[in-house]
Amino acid sequence: MVHAPIPRWAGIALLLVIATVFGANHIAARVAFDHGSNVTTAVAFRSTGTALVVLALLLLNGISLRIPGKTFAHSVLIGLLVAVQSYCLYSAVALIPVALALLVFQTFPMLLALVSWIGGGERPSRRVLLAMPVALIGLALALDVYATSGDIAGRWAEVGAGVLWALGASVSFATAFYLIARWLGSMDGRLRSFLFMSVVAVVSLAAGTAANAFVLPVDNTGWIALALLTLFYGTAITSTFVLLPKLGAVNNAAVLNFEPIAVLALAWPILGQAAAPLQIVGAFIVVGAIAWMGAGKR
Repeated sequence: MVHAPIPRWAGIALLLVIATVFGANHIAARVAFDHGSNVTTAVAFRSTGTALVVLALLLLNGISLRIPGKTFAHSVLIGLLVAVQSYCLYSAVALIPVALALLVFQTFPMLLALVSWIGGGERPSRRVLLAMPVALIGLALALDVYATSGDIAGRWAEVGAGVLWALGASVSFATAFYLIARWLGSMDGRLRSFLFMSVVAVVSLAAGTAANAFVLPVDNTGWIALALLTLFYGTAITSTFVLLPKLGAVNNAAVLNFEPIAVLALAWPILGQAAAPLQIVGAFIVVGAIAWMGAGKR
């Protein structure tokens, strides 16, 4: 029996939901941090839970787990980059408003274009080169770097550490994507993700155990948040694996960039992290520029 492709409107709606669930994972992470847990614990819980979910998905679909030695080595290296990205992004979420951390992280498509160019790939298109400065202007507005008082140094002292963590996540994720395209382009996406999440789980569990760095939540709210961040991330990433092959013409990357906007809406009632009107304008400029850049890819 041949199944009809998912209509464009339905595909976009599903991806918006997935982007919102991804954002909810970061909201839950901030709640867990505010209730006693820490970044190492959150990364370990999330990666282990996701690896188990994806493993179950692989087994249910009868996908072989056999991997050639060289491919396995490449997968481990990329998995280490994903581990860095996970730790950096959660560290940013712990320090600055969640939406701002995600906006900085969402610069990774631009960094990917630059990394690919430096690595011998094609020169970024005119669309990409035009989108980059527009996105950076929007990011400056979203971060409120000029602040109402004009105290740029004071504003940087307030958000600078979190911005640098988020930028580190963006750089490591862009590099990981570049290496995936170069080394693992033909591997099943679910198998790739299982390997990456397994590496992140092993690294976070080993590092946390060696350094005695695990800090568990101090109350039920923290435990619920820790469980939810694992559930949200595992659900979102698994749904992406299942749905993306069926969505056809939908511009997936552009729609998933809705995540920071979803977080802006969620962070206000849940975390009390309200944004000024100019910051909201800046957030939409960033997301719009990145979506416009992605829409031009072939």
